[in-house]
Amino acid sequence: MRKKALNSIVEEKEIPAGVEVEINGQEIAVKKEGKEIRKKMPKVMMEKKENKIIVKTMGATKRERKQINTIISHISNMLAGLETDYVYKLQICSVHFPMNVAVKDNLVIIKNFLGETKERKAKILDNVTVKIDREIITVSSPDKEAAGQTAGNIEKRTRTRNKDRRIFQDGIYMTEQAGIKL
Repeated sequence: MRKKALNSIVEEKEIPAGVEVEINGQEIAVKKEGKEIRKKMPKVMMEKKENKIIVKTMGATKRERKQINTIISHISNMLAGLETDYVYKLQICSVHFPMNVAVKDNLVIIKNFLGETKERKAKILDNVTVKIDREIITVSSPDKEAAGQTAGNIEKRTRTRNKDRRIFQDGIYMTEQAGIKL
């Protein structure tokens, strides 16, 4: 099947003052004041000229156009994360059994969920901090994807199956996603 080639696409993203950008092949790293985010991007041409990141492709198809727009969005999220961390908040809900939640190394350990004796463990990704304050778990990171994935890991570990969710409301639920109340 032959794809119809469109014109070449060139997208630019302005680099804010004080941010260092390093591009090695398909990997891009942004740094500012001790914070660093690294991501490996799909196969497109990326380069740094003066204070701009240029993403381009020649003879682009619709799929490659979408891919370049996605890469620009990722870069925007990386640059915004250097300014302020992405914060996710989760609520611990225990109706039937008191649940104990603790952070140990790079794991969130959940004990006594629905009276179970076995611990449940959720992985904390690199460059993410997790704080527990009574019933609220706060997940923060300059990397939006890592913070969101860690919050999702915690929420997923307490998902109940084969029980009526109207009665068994125990679990850990996301209440705020990157500053947006749910």
